[in-house]
Amino acid sequence: MQDLRDAVIATLLDAQQGGANINVVVADSTSTSKISPFESAFPERVINVGIAEQNMVGIAAGLALSGSTVFTANAAPFLLARANEQVKNDVCYTDTNVKMLGLNAGFAYGPLGATHHCMNDIAIARTFGNLQIFAPADAAQARGVTLHAIAHRGPVYIRMDSDKVPLLNGDARFTPGKPVVVRQGRDTVVFCLGTIVHEALAADLANVTLVSLPSLWPLDVQAVCELIAAHSHVISMEEHVISGGLASIIGEILHQRRLNRRFTALGVPPYEFTHSSSRKALRQQFHIDANGLRFTLEQAAQGAIA
Repeated sequence: MQDLRDAVIATLLDAQQGGANINVVVADSTSTSKISPFESAFPERVINVGIAEQNMVGIAAGLALSGSTVFTANAAPFLLARANEQVKNDVCYTDTNVKMLGLNAGFAYGPLGATHHCMNDIAIARTFGNLQIFAPADAAQARGVTLHAIAHRGPVYIRMDSDKVPLLNGDARFTPGKPVVVRQGRDTVVFCLGTIVHEALAADLANVTLVSLPSLWPLDVQAVCELIAAHSHVISMEEHVISGGLASIIGEILHQRRLNRRFTALGVPPYEFTHSSSRKALRQQFHIDANGLRFTLEQAAQGAIA
């Protein structure tokens, strides 16, 4: 069981010790980001701006323009909401070399409710130009995404979880754009956003193909189409609102490529606010846990899902 944040910070530390020029800017989020090992080794390379996300992004852009590779690290619900204009103009529009870690995404803040649930970060990020978007599902993917972000010149958004999860059984090597087949089955293919793939795995459905999509943009659309074409039922599963997120990505591919397949989107319905509860209970409510996936397939088998 490994924390994705530990993998990211260890990767940044290794890169900086190897001669990279990395700075990290946080917004009163030193504990949330688990930045301590990097800060202990390179205290002059960590800037804490306090609870001021707009300043965080603006300072990061300035540091990047001076030649540094800059990571921001703070809670996802406040990054793209409070600093939306700075992300759009100072980072994406100007194609600035800033990498943004959106921490505690999804229902990670459980009982704190809708103000702290991050349900629309992918939807927002997809509207920006020049922005690569990733959502790693385990520590190996998190390390691969971070190495790619360091090497890539330009804006990156990385959706991060705070749970400890095991390594996936799929291909541990990260390739930008490549879908990762975690389990091979037939008839139904389930595309999963981030760590929700572990819920799909827990359903233990031997005849279902499970796919992790750590890279949302860039995305190898042809590889996704081939997976869709090999199955009669397509399911998307995400701890995110289904409008603008993974469901929209898969739905757009189905439409644009004229792929006639049954499609079921599991996630938070559009036009709704979530409520205060545990992450486990919220996943259960929106059928994005193991039992929810089993129930969905049972309903499909009975013809209850069109």
